[in-house]
Amino acid sequence: MTTTVKRNEYLFPLGSVYVTRGAKETTSLEEIMSLISRHASGDWGLLGEEDWEANEQALIHGMRLLSAYKTREGRRVWIITESDRLSTTFLLPEEY
Repeated sequence: MTTTVKRNEYLFPLGSVYVTRGAKETTSLEEIMSLISRHASGDWGLLGEEDWEANEQALIHGMRLLSAYKTREGRRVWIITESDRLSTTFLLPEEY
């Protein structure tokens, strides 16, 4: 019998994951998990070319990572992983 181990597709550790009150009230848990997975996989979402490149450099140099997405309801959300990779926060931009 062969066992297949799924390879970790995340590019960096998330650390402790936090969801702000506003984000929790406006976004389903399923969508939060899906967007965090995209973030950790290097899909930075709706960022412009300059910010996308800044994230690519942050992966190499250990700096803060930011992703921006729109939820199914059209609400803008951010995901920020701190430079020390000890925490990731899912939030609404106005909660920053």
